[in-house]
Amino acid sequence: MTRPVDARTDQYVEDVVALDPITATFAGIAGHDDRLPDLSPAGFDARDELQRRALAEVAAIEPVDERERVAKEAFVERTGLEVEKIDAGFDRSAFSVISSGIHAVREVFDLMATETDEDWQTVGDRLAAVPTALAGYRETLEAEAAAGRVSARRQYVEVASQIRGWTGQEGASGDYFGNLVAEAPEGLRDRLASVAAAASASYADFGRFVETDLAPQGRDADGVGRDRYALESRYFLGAEVDLEETYRWGWEELKRIEDDMTATAQRIVSGGSIDDAVKALDLDPARDCGSREGFEAWMQEKADTILASFDGVHFDIAEPIRTIACKVAPINDGGAWYTPPSEDFSRPGTMWFSFTDDHEIFSKWRETTTVFHEGVPGHHLQCAQVVHRADLLNRWQRLLCWVSGHGEGWALYSERLMDELGYFDDPGDRLGFLDMQGFRAARVIVDIGVHLGLTIPADNPFGWRPGEVWDGEKVFEFMRAHSRMEDGQLGFEVNRYLGWPGQAPSYKVGERIWLQARDEVRARKGAAFDLKEFHTAALDLGSIGLDPLKAALGRL
Repeated sequence: MTRPVDARTDQYVEDVVALDPITATFAGIAGHDDRLPDLSPAGFDARDELQRRALAEVAAIEPVDERERVAKEAFVERTGLEVEKIDAGFDRSAFSVISSGIHAVREVFDLMATETDEDWQTVGDRLAAVPTALAGYRETLEAEAAAGRVSARRQYVEVASQIRGWTGQEGASGDYFGNLVAEAPEGLRDRLASVAAAASASYADFGRFVETDLAPQGRDADGVGRDRYALESRYFLGAEVDLEETYRWGWEELKRIEDDMTATAQRIVSGGSIDDAVKALDLDPARDCGSREGFEAWMQEKADTILASFDGVHFDIAEPIRTIACKVAPINDGGAWYTPPSEDFSRPGTMWFSFTDDHEIFSKWRETTTVFHEGVPGHHLQCAQVVHRADLLNRWQRLLCWVSGHGEGWALYSERLMDELGYFDDPGDRLGFLDMQGFRAARVIVDIGVHLGLTIPADNPFGWRPGEVWDGEKVFEFMRAHSRMEDGQLGFEVNRYLGWPGQAPSYKVGERIWLQARDEVRARKGAAFDLKEFHTAALDLGSIGLDPLKAALGRL
């Protein structure tokens, strides 16, 4: 059978990776690892034109069956929003501590193979391309700034500091690119050291440009305003939500979770507070991995155990998906994330964890829920399953489509599922789960609040700063009051929210929509509802906007 949607979107994949080799590497598509994209205005023009052409052509295709109908809806929704962001005029200038061209260029090296001499030669070729890529990106940011399109000053200052850390000018990580090639074969080391030094120098120079040229032009205000935020929210969720209602729900949800935390803390320290319970857990040597290496080994053992116990019970896990790698990242920015397997599964799906320089406790109780979120049944089952299902999903769906609300919502739903299944019977692990649930609920409040310039409700359940207007300093104060995170990591998190509008709420709002979707299917199917079948059917749709997800599940 001719499948026109699949054929056109498969061609789109080839067109995208030809223009953007970083995307090829992240997607595990071979043949592009020696290059970097053109980050100059001309390069952005070419990628923008590709998006517009593909959107128009796929929108005009008549799907041949339900599977293609879902694929078309997903593509039109995603690419349509990409084009909306381009048309809104802030896509190229967007620059934050977690998302920019310089982050993408550095991060792609984490995923490159280094097993053979040929692998190292490929690494060297890509390293040699770094100065040109950054020069093009500088040209783009200069053009955007000249047109008055800039990010907040805070983001420029913080990214300049990150670059000093990556290049060994400050912090404990050392020179990222020099460290990268330190283990190269002796016969290749001289050339690799030379191109690594040039890459590091170009990063250091770019950091000075960011601090001295861009930062003085940056916006004073961290908030982006309602129009941009509404678009960013739709992009990250794949759904349109009532922002004021979601803001109110965030306060209610945080209160519900913290009431649960108070009760759980009583099981750890009788008569004690949440802080008393946290202190007791942090002082328990059995709950501390002791080192980065110990934490990495613990993550791996935990993920492997859950994979083995879930297969055939709560999920059907195909053989290629039964392998996950768990790694402590070679940078000290903080945070946890997942990278999917390569198309041929030669590179396994990988859960990453990054510690900040001031990290002292390598806690199990805080991060058990993170293993479930990033690993199983979270991102690993979701993303690796999508890569595996070539029989159901086209190449674009499997390798390039990602919707934060769908993906992060599923991962947070997975944490909730593990609570339902009894995996948080230990009160310490459960307090860690609730702490992160509350952290994500607080992010809904601060992200919408600061970017829309909202007033803190006079009747908020914590009696905190009633009637005041949100700003960046209040965001940090509120998150500090409602999390147990170290200041270094919390500072990164807050800067991330301020510079990446709409992304942080996609976790908790995405979970809310996933739970609503499950409830609707359960109500419709009644006694015939099967949780394992629901999960299989939902994940087999691939990553998809949450509005199209609910529509597709409604047709099952």
